[in-house]
Amino acid sequence: GVASVVVGHPLDTIKTRLQAGQGYGNTLNCVLTVYRNESVAGFFKGMSFPLASVGINSSVVFGVFSNTQRLLSQLRHGDPARTPSLTDMALASMVAGFVSVVIGTPVELVKIRLQMQTQPYVKAKVKLKPTAPGFPVYRGPFHCFRTVLQKEGIAGIYRGTGAMLLRDVPGYLFYFVPYTIFCDWMTPEGCVSPSPSSVWLAGGVAGAISWATATPMDVVKSRLQADGVYLNKYKGTLDCILQSYQNEGLKVFFRGITVNTVRGFPTSSAMFLGYELSLKAMKRDQTETNP
Repeated sequence: GVASVVVGHPLDTIKTRLQAGQGYGNTLNCVLTVYRNESVAGFFKGMSFPLASVGINSSVVFGVFSNTQRLLSQLRHGDPARTPSLTDMALASMVAGFVSVVIGTPVELVKIRLQMQTQPYVKAKVKLKPTAPGFPVYRGPFHCFRTVLQKEGIAGIYRGTGAMLLRDVPGYLFYFVPYTIFCDWMTPEGCVSPSPSSVWLAGGVAGAISWATATPMDVVKSRLQADGVYLNKYKGTLDCILQSYQNEGLKVFFRGITVNTVRGFPTSSAMFLGYELSLKAMKRDQTETNP
């Protein structure tokens, strides 16, 4: 999980700015603008909180996915070690997506608020600029979390939950299922586990597919969670969808899809490779300790 954050956060910042910011145009222009105005550090805004919490989030998500599959195999066939069917795998993926929302929504909100606090707020004739240089709205992740909690309560911390559910439940379906299918396809007959190169490639392809399909609801989630740094523009998920469509048309829901897809490959490759190699190392240690 840590590996995936380090690899993917700069592109995540670009994606968030494109989806919820103003006046960036295309991806290249966004990259150049962030670099020109905020230097390299601008690409890593809001990274510390996801970095600190991603280990917990990733372990829970992968653990829920694996154990739900084992439970379904036990219930259906009386053998938890039996290879799960495609239906069981899909159900386990969606359960993992649901659990990830419960853990991940506050982390995503803090990350996006920190990524977006340097942006001006523009609506009709109202223009609120960021505070003076060196005095941002939030001093860091914990100050951001505490400020949102004090001003908006638990509901504020979980702002965008509906959009995250609509993004992550199907998103994890298109994450775990393609990964498993590609790994099986690339693993030679008779091999117990896929090679690291197969894991890397299957994980990358699965990540690209997952993030490409999740982009429309990712746009809505980003806008909802960025909203509130200065003013609250959206009343909820449906209101955000309707306002975004009315103001910018259908194309707005595909804003950042290129960055999402490109970012999905290395982050997911790092995630799955780290997971499989860690698991293999722990199993080897257990075998050596308990022959």
